[in-house]
Amino acid sequence: MRTLLLCCLLLLGLPVAAQVYTYIDAEGNRVFTDKPKSGDAQRIELNPGNSMPALVPPAAPSTPATQPSQHYQVLRILVPQPDATVRDNAGNLIVSVNSEPALFPGHRYRLLMDGSEVGQVGRSPVFPLENIDRGTHQLAVEIIDQQGRIIERTPSQPFHLQRISLAQKRRVNPCQKGDYGVRPECPLEDKPAEKKDIPLIPFI
Repeated sequence: MRTLLLCCLLLLGLPVAAQVYTYIDAEGNRVFTDKPKSGDAQRIELNPGNSMPALVPPAAPSTPATQPSQHYQVLRILVPQPDATVRDNAGNLIVSVNSEPALFPGHRYRLLMDGSEVGQVGRSPVFPLENIDRGTHQLAVEIIDQQGRIIERTPSQPFHLQRISLAQKRRVNPCQKGDYGVRPECPLEDKPAEKKDIPLIPFI
């Protein structure tokens, strides 16, 4: 009986395409073999195996490596504050901006005043401006990348610049003869004509 079971297990390990034969040997034992050794060996028809190929799980789709998020939580103009009044007779102004986090590599600050670019685009958060006209102006700051694309932008905020006009300067410090053509508020064309001395004609 053990021999029969062992032979059956061996049969399970044979390739499906192999031929199997069985016969009774001289000692009365049933023998299974792939080669008939006696005339009374009988061929056994094997049913096709029901084995299936191992299922290989599909590979997860590869995803491109993503860059760290380059998002700014804060972008603002520190100086001047919104609706601030600045007094400077020369019309000079220092604008200071701030971002959190600091600028990422390849990013720059760009300052706009009244919708036009002013100052120098760069990584410096300080913009010195000169000779600004008196009155109310709108400031905004942008963060741009190397291609000039806008990454972040602040809303426009107003400030008011006060500077003494030329007329006010003349009233405070009237122009003297030697000031014309020297002081901006004393243009040469405003210089009064000099009175010519009329020679005295003696009466006879």
